[in-house]
Parts: sequence; C-alpha cells; structure tokens
Amino acid sequence: MGHINWADFWPPVHLSLQVALLSSVLVLLLGIAVCWWMSKRKFRGKVLLETFFMLPLVLPPTVVGFLLLVLLGRRSWIGQWIEGLFNAPIVFTWWAAVLASMVVAFPLVYQTLKTGFASVDGHLLDAARSIGASEWQVFRHVLLPLSARSLLSSYILGFARAIGEFGATLMIAGNIPGRTQTLPTAIYVAVDSGNWTMAWVWTTAIIVISFAMLLFTGRMKP
Repeated sequence: MGHINWADFWPPVHLSLQVALLSSVLVLLLGIAVCWWMSKRKFRGKVLLETFFMLPLVLPPTVVGFLLLVLLGRRSWIGQWIEGLFNAPIVFTWWAAVLASMVVAFPLVYQTLKTGFASVDGHLLDAARSIGASEWQVFRHVLLPLSARSLLSSYILGFARAIGEFGATLMIAGNIPGRTQTLPTAIYVAVDSGNWTMAWVWTTAIIVISFAMLLFTGRMKP
C-alpha cells in the first residue's frame, strides 16, 4: 500500500496551487478581453471562431498537450522565439503547466463570462453612452460591476479546472518532481508505482480543494 512521506506530499500541492492561481488569473483577464471584443462585433465566421474557442472542452487533453508541444517546441518558430527571448525553452517548465491550464480552462471561463455579459441589461449600457461615457468607461464602470457574480464564478471554475489538469500538462510540462509535478501527475505516478497511500492522500487533497471552490461558486448564485 505504501506510506505517507510528507516531504514528498507538499511539493505537488504547492506547485498545483501556484499554477492554478496564476493560470486562473491570466485566463480570466484573457477571457474578459476576448468576450468583450466578441460581444462588440458581428462578422462572418464568428460562430466558427467561438467553436474554435470551445474545442479544448471536448478534445482529449493529450491532444491539446500535443498541439501545444508542437506549437511551442524547439522546432517551431514560436518556441525558438521564446527560447531566444528568455534564454530557455518553455516546454517542461512550470510555465508550460500554466499555459496548458489556461488553454483547457478558457472554454469554461469564456462561456461563463459570455452568459454573464449577455445578462446585463443593454439599456443600462446605452444610458451610460448617452450621457457621454466612452466604451472603456461603459465597460469598466457599468458592465464589469454588473457582471461581478459571473466574474467570480469564471475565476473559480477556471481555478478548479486548472488544478485538475493532467493530460495537457503531462505532455508539455512533463512530470519532474519539484519542478513540474502537479497533483494529478503525482497521483498517476503513485498509483503506477503501487503507493496507494500517497495516491489517496493526494486525491483527498485535490478533492477537498476542488469541492471548496465549487461550493463557494454555488453559494454565490442568486
């Protein structure tokens, strides 16, 4: 069954929380910008673009991870540009785990924000414009405050999705203990090595964290 080694227990927990916190903030900011931009425009192919945004929700995470690996690996110009900029590749780093978490969480964040923005009474936005408010002022002082509940829900859903990410993270960030090993990959390795005790402890930790975040989201609903 194995035994509990607390020195081995904490690094994946700490890294998972670090990755989830950063990726959820970044994907929320990205989701807000994209959702606002999309809500302001009508163009041919908009449905196709939104369908593309939702793809990570239905694609196997390993496929998402493989595509990210191809896109950001050393053989791609993007990967070479990043390596030249930071003097190090992004793949197999904890930043790769952040990026993978952002990609898989984006559909949930975007869809929640889209619903929240659409629920705001358009007459209130028009009223703000009629008294001389710029689009930025309408966005900042009217839309965002009235969408506060959706913003919080989006962040928590993004966090919960990020902390549970496995397949894409394993593909692009790997499973390096102390560097890129998150809770899901640590659980996988523990089960594979027969250490069921550590697997249960890590599983309990991720269930408690995810349950708490989702419970908080549910309590925020009207």
